Formats: sequence, C-alpha cells, structure tokens
Amino acid sequence: MSWVILIASGLLEAVWAAAMQASKGFRKWRPTVLFAAAMLASMGGLAWAMLEIPTGTAYAVWVGVGAVATVALQAARGKERLTLVRSLLLVLLVGCLVGLKLVS
Repeated sequence: MSWVILIASGLLEAVWAAAMQASKGFRKWRPTVLFAAAMLASMGGLAWAMLEIPTGTAYAVWVGVGAVATVALQAARGKERLTLVRSLLLVLLVGCLVGLKLVS
C-alpha cells in the first residue's frame, strides 16, 4: 500500500506544480488553494510512504513520478514540447523508478 500512496503523492506533485503556475504568483485564489491542498496531500503521502520505504528510495520515486507527470501534463496542455528524445528520456526515467521498486 505504501507504494500506491507514494505514486499517488508523486502524481499530486504534478497537480501542485501546474496549480502554482496557474496561480500567477499566488495572485489567483482558486489555483492557490488547489496548490496548497495538493502540496499538503502530496507531502503527507510521501511522509506516510517513508514509514515503510527507505527515505532515499521514496524521495527518488516521488520526485521522478512528479517530474514525469508534470512534463506529461504540460505537454498534454500544449505548454511544453515533447520531442522523441525527451519522450525516450522520460521512459528511461520511468524504467529507473520501476527498477527501484524491484530492488526494494
């Protein structure tokens, strides 16, 4: 269950990153509230997952899932270009995250 919480927390990292950008420097209240809620849930999930998963592994997976999800979200919204090379590097990153799970 800790791994499911960890991955969900990493996905929430993409939500708060997008909300932070949409808040325009915390000037818009709705994205700011979404940012705060997503960040609290994301960090809380990370903390909970670290009760069973080693800190270094949990943090690496959390950041990696968040990074991949953020790029994918921004590419889907047309705010970031997803080239073949970038796509391959993201697939490689996901492979590394799976590898961390397999050796844990």
